[in-house]
Amino acid sequence: MARVIGIDLGTTNSCAAYIEEGVPSVIPNKAGYKITPSVVAITASGKRLIGHAAKRQAITNPTNTVFSVKRLIGRTFDSQIVQAARISSPYELEEGPNADVRIRMHGKLYSIPEISAMILAEMKKVAETHLGESVEKAVITVPAYFKDPQRQATKDAGMIAGLDVLRILNEPTAAALAYGYGKSMRKKVAVYDLGGGTFDISIMEISDGVYEVITSNGDTFLGGEDFDSRIMEWLLDEFFQEHGADLREDKMAMQRLKDAAESAKISLSTVTETEINLPFVAADAAGQPLHLQKRLTREELEEMVADLVERTVDICQKAVRDAQLRVDDVDNVLLVGGQTRMPMVQRSVAEFFQTKPLKNLNPDEAVALGAAIQGNMLLESKSDSLLLDLTPHALGVGITGGYFKEIISKDSPIPISKSHVFTTETDFQEAVRIIVLQGEGANSESNILLGEFVLNNIKRSPRGETRIKVFFDLDGDGTLKVSARDMDTGQQQSIMVSAYSYLTEKEISDMVEDNREYVLEQQYEETLERVRSSVSVLISSIESAVPRLRAQLGGSAENERALQKILDIVESGKAAIEANDMERLMEVEGYLKRTHSILQQNAASS
Repeated sequence: MARVIGIDLGTTNSCAAYIEEGVPSVIPNKAGYKITPSVVAITASGKRLIGHAAKRQAITNPTNTVFSVKRLIGRTFDSQIVQAARISSPYELEEGPNADVRIRMHGKLYSIPEISAMILAEMKKVAETHLGESVEKAVITVPAYFKDPQRQATKDAGMIAGLDVLRILNEPTAAALAYGYGKSMRKKVAVYDLGGGTFDISIMEISDGVYEVITSNGDTFLGGEDFDSRIMEWLLDEFFQEHGADLREDKMAMQRLKDAAESAKISLSTVTETEINLPFVAADAAGQPLHLQKRLTREELEEMVADLVERTVDICQKAVRDAQLRVDDVDNVLLVGGQTRMPMVQRSVAEFFQTKPLKNLNPDEAVALGAAIQGNMLLESKSDSLLLDLTPHALGVGITGGYFKEIISKDSPIPISKSHVFTTETDFQEAVRIIVLQGEGANSESNILLGEFVLNNIKRSPRGETRIKVFFDLDGDGTLKVSARDMDTGQQQSIMVSAYSYLTEKEISDMVEDNREYVLEQQYEETLERVRSSVSVLISSIESAVPRLRAQLGGSAENERALQKILDIVESGKAAIEANDMERLMEVEGYLKRTHSILQQNAASS
C-alpha cells in the first residue's frame, strides 16, 4: 500500500507525521527536531534555506527571509491584511499579475503558494529521509475558517512541492482525530486552536469512531504573531523614550526585536519574569552603540495581550451559540497550537468552558498526527473511523441590488444538496447570470466570488413569471456543482465550481518544473558532497597506512610497485576532488574502499 503522510503547514512551525503498523508518529528532521520553522530564505546564489537554517540567518538577511507566509496565502494584494503586512514585514511585498501577493527576494518575484511549496517540499524530504522511501501522497491541514481561495492556494502549494494532495483537512478536526484515535468514547469535544497566525474553534461529537463536526468559527489573522507584535511595540516605545531613536526603519534591528519578543513570550509561559537584552542594537548620532535591556513580567505581558485572548473567547461564545449548545454540554476541551502554552490562555479557556482543558496532546504535533490518521483512513478500503465534516462558510448567489442570497448555510454537514427558486427581474428577459459566492456578508461585495455562468434561452415573459431553479450540490471533498434550470422550458446550464486559484495553469506547471529541477540539483550537490567527503576520508586513512605497510612488507621492487598503484589511486582521488568530477569520484571511491578494506585486514592480521 502506498505511503501517505500528514503535514501541518503552520504559520510559525510545520510538522509531518505518518502511520506505521497502526501507530501514528511524528517524523523528526535530520537534526532530530520534530517541528521545523516555517521560514524560507533565498541566498544570493539562489539557494533555498528552509527551517532552522533559514531562521538562524534571518537577522543578517532580513529582506530575503520570509516568515508567517501562511497569513498571506490565498489573499488579494489590496486586502487590508496584506497592506498591514507590507508595513510590518522586512521582506518586500508586491502585487502579482493576478492581483495576488508576491514576495521579491534578490530581484525575483515569488508567489505565496511557491514559498509555501518550499516548506512542504522540505517536509516531504524530511519524511523521505526518515522512511528511506519516496513519498508522493499527503493530507495537508489548514485553519477551519479558511475560505476556498486559501484552501486552493494551499493545494496549489502541495502540487508545486511534488505532492499528490489527497485532502485539505481542517486543523481542529485533525486534532480531534488524534485525540480519539483508537479509543471508544461518546463525547462532545471543543478544539481550541491558537497557533502562530490563526485561531480556530471547532465543536465536534465523537461517537465510537465517528467524528462529526457540529460547528467551526475562527479568525485567520489572530495568533501568536500578534502576541509577539505587542511585545515588539512595547520594546520600540521604551527604546524611543530612553534614547530618542526609532528602530522601525532598521530591518536588522526589527528582526532582532522579533526574535527577542518571541523568546520572551515563550519564557514567560514557565517563569514569571524574564530579561530582554539586545546589545549594540543601534547607534546614536555620534556613532556610540545603544543597547536595549528590559525586564518583562508575566503580568505585564498579560495586560498587553488581554484583548487578543478576549477575542478568542468571544469567538468561542459564538461557536457554542451556533452549535445550539450550552457550555456545560461540552465534555472536553483540547488545546492545539503553540500559543496555548500561555498560562493566561489556559485560564481563559478553563473559565469559559467551565472545565480544565486536556493536556494529553502535544499542541505542536497533534494536527500532523491527525492528518496522518486521515490519510490512512482515505487509503484503507475498510476503516473503523468516519469523518463527517461541514462547510465553514455559507454558499449562495448574488441577486439584484447587490445582495447575497444564501443557499447552503454555514455549518451545513457535507455532502449536501440545496435549491432555491428565483424569478426574472425584467420583462421578457432572455438570460440570467448566476454569480456563485461564499461568505456570510449581506452584500455580494463582502463575499468571495467562486464562479459564474449564464443560463440562456429562458422563457420570455413578463417579470416575475419565469421561474429559475438554482441547485447547489456540495460533495464530501468540498467540490461544488451549481446548476440552473428554467422550470417551464427545461433549459439547463451548470458548472463545477472549484476554488479560484491566483496562479494560472502555466504558472503552476512552470513552478512544478522549477521545483523538480531544484530538488534534482540539490540531490546532485548533496551526493557530490557526500562522495567528496568519503573519498577525502579514505585518502587520509590510506596515506596514513602506507608508511606502516611499507615497513611491514619491505622495500622490494614488487612491493614498491604495489604501493605505487595504491598511491596512484590516491592521487586520482585528489584530482577528482579538485575537479568536482562526480563520475570519477564514484569510481575512485569504489577502488579506495576496497584498498582501505585490504589495508585494515592486513593491519589486523599483523
